[in-house]
Amino acid sequence: MAVSMWAPAAHAGWCDDGLWVDAMIGSHHVNPDKEFKQFNPGIGLECWVSPQWAVTGGYFRNSLSKPSFYGGGVWAPEFLHWRFVRLAAMAGLISGYDYGNWGLGHNHTVGPVAAPLIMFDYKRVGANIILIPPIPSDDLPFTIGFMLKVKF
Repeated sequence: MAVSMWAPAAHAGWCDDGLWVDAMIGSHHVNPDKEFKQFNPGIGLECWVSPQWAVTGGYFRNSLSKPSFYGGGVWAPEFLHWRFVRLAAMAGLISGYDYGNWGLGHNHTVGPVAAPLIMFDYKRVGANIILIPPIPSDDLPFTIGFMLKVKF
């Protein structure tokens, strides 16, 4: 019984600055050399542990029609926040692409990602636009991803 009373208190601070559920909608590929899927359904979470830092993770069907899982951190400094718009940066790991020499795992399909974000938040609804750098070993060009989100 003592353990069950301690557990909620130990995690009371997690997500105190907001818990968002993200719905990945789609993407736009800038000057692609081949055809990519533009509809990329998925779901994720943003757990804001402070006003400027979040932990994020989720799943989506990527532009190559493969499952992708991602996880990492988001930094949204206060000086880049204007009313309903925030500029942020996300860094972490993502799966589902051929990363070549940069990849992890037996088939090099897990790799690093660092990307700027434009975040729009109004009360309990919002949207994220993520600017994903190219992954040359998979012929993936610069990509813009679109998410809708709801705060709990």
